[in-house]
Amino acid sequence: MLVLLAPVLSVAADDVRPAIAASVSAERIEADIRKLVSFGTRHTLSDTRSDTRGIGAARRWVESEFRKISADCGGCLQVITVGDTVSGAPRIPDPVEVVSVIAIQRGTLDPDRMVLMAGDIDSRISDPMNFTDDSPGANDNASGLAGVLEAARVLSKHEFAGSIVYAALSGEEQGLFGGRILAAYALRNGWRIKAVLNNDMIGNIEGIDGVIDNATARVFSEGTRYTETADEAAERRSRGGEVDSASRNLARYIDRMADDYIENLDVMMIYRLDRFARGGHHRPFNEAGMPGVRIMETHEHYHRQHQDLRTEDGIRYGDVIDGVNFDYARKLTALNAVSLAGLAAAPPFPSEVTIAGAVQPHTTLSWTLPEGMAAQNLAGYKVYWRLTTDAQWTRSRYVGLVDSYTLENTVIDNYFFGVASVAKDGSESPVVFPGSPGSFGD
Repeated sequence: MLVLLAPVLSVAADDVRPAIAASVSAERIEADIRKLVSFGTRHTLSDTRSDTRGIGAARRWVESEFRKISADCGGCLQVITVGDTVSGAPRIPDPVEVVSVIAIQRGTLDPDRMVLMAGDIDSRISDPMNFTDDSPGANDNASGLAGVLEAARVLSKHEFAGSIVYAALSGEEQGLFGGRILAAYALRNGWRIKAVLNNDMIGNIEGIDGVIDNATARVFSEGTRYTETADEAAERRSRGGEVDSASRNLARYIDRMADDYIENLDVMMIYRLDRFARGGHHRPFNEAGMPGVRIMETHEHYHRQHQDLRTEDGIRYGDVIDGVNFDYARKLTALNAVSLAGLAAAPPFPSEVTIAGAVQPHTTLSWTLPEGMAAQNLAGYKVYWRLTTDAQWTRSRYVGLVDSYTLENTVIDNYFFGVASVAKDGSESPVVFPGSPGSFGD
């Protein structure tokens, strides 16, 4: 076992996350949602030439906002557009340019290691092919996109070891095309995306079930990786990991951030890729092998989703501004911001994590120590374990700057185990479950 001198950790006095959470503004989020609604429709097939109506005007406005944010932080954001022509799809029969707007805040130590927050530009009404009638999309998904813009405003005032990507994705309602295009672009350009936080509907508190709730949020995550091979599935069957994919441990991380930093907000972790038989823009990233989750409101109101603007039998239909609670959107945006800050401030996530202890009284976890500039903020590691029926990691031990650790008299059969890296300022990576089931990649 390689052992290096480890600093003594205490509660970090320079934790910026409380200030980050407090800096998120409901007023700015409201202004952005109202501006996005003002474009009339943001349907993927809508007008791209007008300066006041349609998807083209909306994405140009988003790009201008990212550039303003960058100017305010001395040019700290690289603003780009990423697009491709899509045709021959059920909801895009003719060639259409699907363009997303991306802002990249480069890290100081490990700039190719990225965490990404996404929201959708586009909107739709009852007929997914109707691109001319008004489609306000106030909650679905101006709320999520406004959260991305606000997170960029707040987080761009700080520096982090890793990079943060703010993504305004197009084409979600027509088939998740913006996410597919960006995931492919990321792979081509060597982006090491460790986490995708997809925000889709973060502003509604009045559910179709009659519940009014501004104190919970849902985080959806896949259990086993979409990219799992047959050999990896065989490993998982014998060693476990069905509920410990990187995406699932990312969800647990976000749950902890809510407990630690966001007042009056509890995360409901949903052990499902997305809502029943429905989809969202984290899915293309999962399919490309990147950890990702969906963050959203707990109680949806279906009269306000994908509906023509109308009133029938006294019921008002349509995704209009009156259905958005801006303070709730603030809380969920703050949850994203503190999660992104922690993920980006963390040292390199543990890699090549293995576990041993079959037919023994002790359990040993091992991992590979990183080298070079990316590891300059690494203080050490923390080992986690929990009962197999527990949803969250319940037990932990800081073990220092070592590449393995043995938990004495802790039987491997009775618990799930993992390891997190710890930065000198106390920031942690998500817990990494041993082997291929829980790997966050290289």
